[in-house]
Amino acid sequence: MRIAMVSEHASPLAVLGGVDAGGQNVHVAALATALGRLGDEVVVHTRRDDPALPRRVELAPGVEVDHVDAGPASELPKDQLLPHMGAFAEKLRRQWAAEPPDVIHSHFWMSALAALHAADDIPVVHTFHALGTVKRRHQGVKDTSPSGRLATERWIAASVDRLVATCTDEVFELLRMDADRRRITVVPCGVDLERFGPGRAEPRTAGRHRLVAACRLVERKGVGNAISALADVPDTELHVAGGPALEDLDRDPEVRRLRALAEASGVADRVVFRGRVARDMMPALLRSADAVVCVPWYEPFGIVPLEAMACGVPVVASAVGGQTDSVVHGVTGVHVPPRDPDTLATTLRALLADPERRAKLGAAGAERARTRYGFDRIARATRDVYAEVARTRTRFIRRGRGREAAR
Repeated sequence: MRIAMVSEHASPLAVLGGVDAGGQNVHVAALATALGRLGDEVVVHTRRDDPALPRRVELAPGVEVDHVDAGPASELPKDQLLPHMGAFAEKLRRQWAAEPPDVIHSHFWMSALAALHAADDIPVVHTFHALGTVKRRHQGVKDTSPSGRLATERWIAASVDRLVATCTDEVFELLRMDADRRRITVVPCGVDLERFGPGRAEPRTAGRHRLVAACRLVERKGVGNAISALADVPDTELHVAGGPALEDLDRDPEVRRLRALAEASGVADRVVFRGRVARDMMPALLRSADAVVCVPWYEPFGIVPLEAMACGVPVVASAVGGQTDSVVHGVTGVHVPPRDPDTLATTLRALLADPERRAKLGAAGAERARTRYGFDRIARATRDVYAEVARTRTRFIRRGRGREAAR
């Protein structure tokens, strides 16, 4: 099967840890690579953000990344990319007219906008990864999304051939947007089981427990809540992986905010900012933890909990989004309310005091990751969606009418 993926801001080649580089980059790269292993031909179309990048780069056998010229060839925040989606769509339309793929899979709302305007009669499958309605609900006036995002997402949900939701919570959100339940299929994000699993852990500070938080350093990821909780969790370090490179940490506004919070909470000597951690180093860091803390205020899916589970480490996760599916409370980890440092501290103290419980949770998490979330399994489930859509080519609405409604 010839598959075109569109991931306008999240290149599968990007270095992780920046404000706009995270789970979507990982998912697109791993899904494309796994589809290549199944024998498919995959091209991932992403916006060029560096003039030195070649037009095409091989990511894996059968998989290429296509750098599309749309707007300045420089890094731009994703919320500033909408004006360039017309040029992005036109470049895609020309490519697909010459060499049409069997199916298009767009990732994130602006990718779908471009894909739908370029696709003509090629079926389009879409994964939102994050919904504007959820972001607006939690961030309010801090939401920097373009003003038309919510209306455009409703049009996308009505216009694509199939929606691939990553968790059950997202299904409910899509239904609130009047999406057709018959056109929604749940396929979760996955984990690279060759990279994340049993193995070597990095050295630790003697006499202290270790917690690890790995995420983009933006306020909604809840690292500040973990720092506040640490004040009531004695003899414990918190290692924070994410953000800019180590040498640039001092210039990062969020790092400065979190350091000030750690100082005010009396835990500055127990919070270690690791900066951007190379992908190859992440498994050893996760394995070194007594528990991995994932407490965002909201989370479309959350890949780090899967990576920690695959490494056999228990997860303390806020009960939001995909984490309510992936982390089974009391079995592979513990759920806590978001934005609640007191409950988080109580939960962590109890877990750190019980090594037998941690071992059981870790073993159950590793089994769940192996049996449910390996990317070969995720790729086969996704490919089943592609095959069905390509075979039936069912249209539930006329795209032309949807486009007019979106204007």
